[in-house]
Amino acid sequence: MSLTRVLLGLGSNARREQNLTAGLDALEHMLGDMHCSPVFESLAVGYKGDNFYNLVVSGTTALSLTELDRRLKFIEADNGRYAPDRKGLPLDIDVLMYGDLMGNYHGLELPRPETLKNAFVLWPLSLLVPDLSHPRAERSFADLWQTSAIEQQLWPVPFRWKGQELTPPMLILSHGKD
Repeated sequence: MSLTRVLLGLGSNARREQNLTAGLDALEHMLGDMHCSPVFESLAVGYKGDNFYNLVVSGTTALSLTELDRRLKFIEADNGRYAPDRKGLPLDIDVLMYGDLMGNYHGLELPRPETLKNAFVLWPLSLLVPDLSHPRAERSFADLWQTSAIEQQLWPVPFRWKGQELTPPMLILSHGKD
């Protein structure tokens, strides 16, 4: 059985702690060697509503890209993503990278363009997988973050999952909310 490394972006602006925790709990059963970035709060980008909490998860999977994406949609649905009376965006999970795939796969562009455009994706990537190279940019995520000119407001926030603090206190202290 061959395993593929995946990077997933998670976000929520409705019952943020509850929905991100539920998403992480579900992903824990789908992914091997799962690791989480710190959690960041940001103003909504391209979406009207309350501030978002975002993080990035890395892990390995034996699932095909299509099956992984299908299961992520079920996790989103289980958390109210597609409910007709939903308020805000309860849970959004995007495949950012699936191994070294580049291109359009059944409408899913990989690597996801947001990896280079949104601070709430790039900053967590730079902390979680700093030495991993973006396959199109051919530069590490740490270098891409260091040299980015993205102007979005975001800040690290405390977040506990399974008794572990995902956001180191020193990161929060050194990047106080503007």
